[in-house]
Amino acid sequence: MSLIRLNIKGISYSQTQNGAYALILSEVDGDRKLPIVIGAFEAQSIAIALEKEIKPPRPLTHDLFKNFCDRYAINIKQVIIHKLVDGVFYSSLVCERDNIEEVIDARTSDAIALALRFDAPIFTYKNILDKAGIFLKGESGSLTPSTAKEISEVDDILAENIEPEGVDYKKMSLSELEDLLAQAVKNEDYEKAARIRDEISKRK
Repeated sequence: MSLIRLNIKGISYSQTQNGAYALILSEVDGDRKLPIVIGAFEAQSIAIALEKEIKPPRPLTHDLFKNFCDRYAINIKQVIIHKLVDGVFYSSLVCERDNIEEVIDARTSDAIALALRFDAPIFTYKNILDKAGIFLKGESGSLTPSTAKEISEVDDILAENIEPEGVDYKKMSLSELEDLLAQAVKNEDYEKAARIRDEISKRK
């Protein structure tokens, strides 16, 4: 299967889905966009890497990983978004040390945060882009979707992807949320776990 290179168009905060962010990836030689729902922590880490002028006083988790790799001469050559199952994207880090390549499984949000820090290209397969790629009608040309139409479209994407089963966390009790959080972690659905965690945090 052929690989398609992606660039990061930006991160959009949902105006309607509280605590939800969409990372928008753009097809390099095309017009399709790949929206990926991510958590607040990952959105912050990616945003900091995009803004070269911002330097946190202490290394974030992804900065620590980069420092560790630099110390031991490990390089991330590329990131591949290789699978899409039930709305969840799966990615791999292609790493190299002493001319030996290793492939490491990673959450897509983490993989992209690291790709930015290593200046590594991001790829996906054509069938994934065919399945999940969209066209944003209100192109503004800016890093972050900014026109009213673009924001509305991204909100629609988030609304469709936040909870396909239609679960409204605001109507659930704290104990129900904690049970759901445990289940999400068990299923390794960390994006969903992050959203549940955000709702629990608001209650405490």
